[in-house]
Amino acid sequence: MTTLYIDADACPVKAEAERVATRLRVPMVLVCNGGLRVPANPLVTLKIVAEGPDQADMWIADNCGPGDVVVTGDLPLADRCLKAGAQVLRHDGEALTLANIGPRLATRDLMADLRASNPFMQGGGAMFGRADRARFLQSLDRALTVALRQAR
Repeated sequence: MTTLYIDADACPVKAEAERVATRLRVPMVLVCNGGLRVPANPLVTLKIVAEGPDQADMWIADNCGPGDVVVTGDLPLADRCLKAGAQVLRHDGEALTLANIGPRLATRDLMADLRASNPFMQGGGAMFGRADRARFLQSLDRALTVALRQAR
């Protein structure tokens, strides 16, 4: 059965993901360390994991697999989920794959090294906007539709 897993602690598209999952009748699991209220939607469950670094990430990576879709902005988690056979989407709708995750991880590591060597280097990217939400909705709809077709 296809399941949608959301790395929910800092996810800006939880409501959008719930809309798509509800329309397609796909179970959705919000995984976090706490701070979210229990959803009223019967298709959506809340999994609260222990406090600590990467506990939510470890739970998602241990529970996802082929036919599932994971939404995360965390590249190491995305890598683990892809290796487990799940599809992975970023919050802006970009699909991460086994073909593009390696360069993304290398860039992430390079930027961390540059920031560590230059305390004046400012991080951060563009603001998350309507166009990003629209791309996410389209990408999630496409990913879940493919997963549901493959599950049949």
